[in-house]
Amino acid sequence: MAAPKYLKRYLMVQGNEMPALSRITERISVEFDPEMELEELRDIHKANIQEYRKLRENLDFEAVEALAYPDISDRLKLYTESFLDIPEASPSLMDLKVAIVDRMLENCTCCERRCEINRKKGEKGFCRLTDVSHYASEFLHMGEEPELVPSHTIFFTGCVFACIYCQNWDISACPECGTEVDPRKLAKLVDIRRLHGAKNVNFVTPSPHPHTVLKIVREMSSNTPVIWNSNMYHSKEIAEILEGVVDVYLGDFKYGNNACALKFSKVKNYLEVVQPNFEFAYETAEILLRHLALPGHIECCTRPIAEWVAEHTPHIRFNLMFQYRPCYRAMEYPDLGRHLTLEEQTAAIDIVRGAGIEDLLI
Repeated sequence: MAAPKYLKRYLMVQGNEMPALSRITERISVEFDPEMELEELRDIHKANIQEYRKLRENLDFEAVEALAYPDISDRLKLYTESFLDIPEASPSLMDLKVAIVDRMLENCTCCERRCEINRKKGEKGFCRLTDVSHYASEFLHMGEEPELVPSHTIFFTGCVFACIYCQNWDISACPECGTEVDPRKLAKLVDIRRLHGAKNVNFVTPSPHPHTVLKIVREMSSNTPVIWNSNMYHSKEIAEILEGVVDVYLGDFKYGNNACALKFSKVKNYLEVVQPNFEFAYETAEILLRHLALPGHIECCTRPIAEWVAEHTPHIRFNLMFQYRPCYRAMEYPDLGRHLTLEEQTAAIDIVRGAGIEDLLI
């Protein structure tokens, strides 16, 4: 397999040649009162994210300069001198992010369904989750994209979609199944997995759980890249908070139009939400985009997705996936009740390549 053309920063974090973005955020000092109004906290975040951007820009520039050194020890020395001598702040920009999302749970707008219920009081919206998160499993995953493996995957329960062909329907439809998350204990496990060879921590289906993800990341001590493995239907407010936390968006781009999204996942305004989120991710992190080709939907979904990506977010890793199989309730829908044909797979490859996607994984 050829090395990915993009994801260069992520690969350097893997090798401890650069700090994960969350490690930078933890070094930005911020003064705030957790009892402030939510909008006041957001204003403070808006001001201090600029300090994060400046520090990241300086560090990334120095890392590029370090590439001139042929010996990896010289690059690691520069990384140490440039970053590790900067003390962690308390309170930090990461602490502010945690406080903001925690407050958001009182009128939940974590995803673009915007249920506006008080999850702290046990109220449940579409995802049927309170402020308590559960995970179904965590392990070193060997079946992800090659540049991610081994990936420390943490599979959260619950979901903001209702895909009729969901391959993980047993956990997505059971939000209170599994083990209740203790952020500190899970963060310690992330650190241990990193020592055992994990190249990242991969939060799967995190959209209803940003408060929990942030608390886990804050408690981590290792320099571990953070993967946000999601359907990209999080709200604009959450997108802003994820800057400086997520290193790579492992984002599903499922549909090329709103009609298919509504029919198969019960999602409204799909493109109006997902496309801006991909664009913001493109500006603030790196992207490994997944598109699962669906039978009978090459023209209406695969083609417009490929064309949009080539125009708006061209410098990403694009994984064109042919693993679709009819499961869960897919047999209730004739157009999804079968596997892809060889002709459909060939057409999808031609479409994506023809759109000009530079870094394609098949």
